[in-house]
Amino acid sequence: YGAVDEIIPLLSKGELDMAAIPANLAAVLYQKTEGQLQVAAVNTLGVLYVVTKDETVQSVADLAGKTIYSTGKGTTPEYVLNYILSENGIDPQTDVTVEYKSEATEVLATMQAAEQGAIAVLPQPYVTAAQAQVEGLTVALDLTQEWNKVNADSDLITGVLVVRKEFAEQNPQ
Repeated sequence: YGAVDEIIPLLSKGELDMAAIPANLAAVLYQKTEGQLQVAAVNTLGVLYVVTKDETVQSVADLAGKTIYSTGKGTTPEYVLNYILSENGIDPQTDVTVEYKSEATEVLATMQAAEQGAIAVLPQPYVTAAQAQVEGLTVALDLTQEWNKVNADSDLITGVLVVRKEFAEQNPQ
């Protein structure tokens, strides 16, 4: 499926038994289904990066006053970016402009059409694909490293495999 919005109703109705989804969505769905979904595995650790052709972006502080393109409105990329910005003294609501796009390919297209110094938050493997398509695009910040600088108590978990509780009980293997 192209978006988690397509997956949610299928999981809720029991039309899907398992799905790989953002970690924060798993928590929401656990609550909404009153525990009928459970996490079976962590399937993705930090895979988020800030990419740009703007050589002035060397630290999180350098993002202040900039426009950042990203996917994941209401999901892990938004929460991770907001947390890292906030922990570095940058108010995500007033000190930066984040423009959310529906898919990583849309972020890439926006970057290609935008000014020279466009900045984006992208997950792998889109970072590699973007670098192949946008000459001079570099990884300015590894958000896992930035997360670890401000939160040494937890790993940056970005995705999990959820399973319907009933399915897991019927198929313990």
